Amino acid sequence: MKALVYTGVETLAYQQVPKPQPGPGQSLIRIEASGICGSDMHAYLGHDERRPAPLILGHEAAGIVVGGARDGERVTINPLVTCGECRACRAGRDNLCPERKIISMPPAEGAFAEQVVMRDENLIPVPDDVPLSKAALAEPLACGWHAVRLAGDALDIPLQQARCLVIGGGAIGVGAALALRAFGATDIHVAEPNEMRRATLHQIEGFDAVAPGTIAEADLVVDGVGYAATRADASAIARPGGVIVHVGLGEAADGLDIRRMTLQEITFIGTYTYTAQDFRDTAQAIFDGSLGPLDWTEARPLSDGAQAFSDIRAGKVAAPKIILEP
Repeated sequence: MKALVYTGVETLAYQQVPKPQPGPGQSLIRIEASGICGSDMHAYLGHDERRPAPLILGHEAAGIVVGGARDGERVTINPLVTCGECRACRAGRDNLCPERKIISMPPAEGAFAEQVVMRDENLIPVPDDVPLSKAALAEPLACGWHAVRLAGDALDIPLQQARCLVIGGGAIGVGAALALRAFGATDIHVAEPNEMRRATLHQIEGFDAVAPGTIAEADLVVDGVGYAATRADASAIARPGGVIVHVGLGEAADGLDIRRMTLQEITFIGTYTYTAQDFRDTAQAIFDGSLGPLDWTEARPLSDGAQAFSDIRAGKVAAPKIILEP
């Protein structure tokens, strides 16, 4: 089969690779759509030691089961595999499982390929009237859904009364904003520095797209970028008693004003991926339209994936998400 293989820093090759073989309790999925994630970009830039070359990246995917009892079933893939037995899994916080694994991280190859293998319990059936390109958004949108759920529990006022600022207009940020709307928030702003992307965000209903620095104070700040500069902005903008939810993984150090956060009792929540229930809830929200039309993606052939990564790197992409189609 053909796959887009990360072969070195800022280098991707569209090439022939061995076809994966499903084991017991697994299915082979023919990929129809797979999104480029920020973590894929981190690997591409050589910033993720967990994803060494050569490797097939990609974990935001949907497709059709090939063979077996579920042959022909349209599915979206929860790429996070957990043990199901540890304390975190038993508590419904399986995203914190110490044995968690995700496709696109060795030894599991990712979904920038014609086919991928995944265990059956991680496959969510997709209704016939939902395009698989939209179903593939379940993974990035679930990250925002999980973050908003945690933030709502931590806020001292209902989300319906909160001023919310999302930093970053990529798919994680847009997903968080759409989740905020689905959870009942109405005063939602997304700060995006790229004018071209901001123009695209203006066309999405449910939130206001603004330039960084526009919003001076917010009850809830979602950092969907995760750089020192965005953490500094978040800790300055969060009101006394407010909440910062940190989703982005841009860089590891610096930025937070710990003294202000301490004196003003600002809650900081680090959040990683989603629980299996969050993923199912997000998928259902996609299916029933609660997250809007989801028409803000750009589709490109998988064979042009190297150029897509290069364009994202250069800031030439207006859409919050590029979907690669084998």
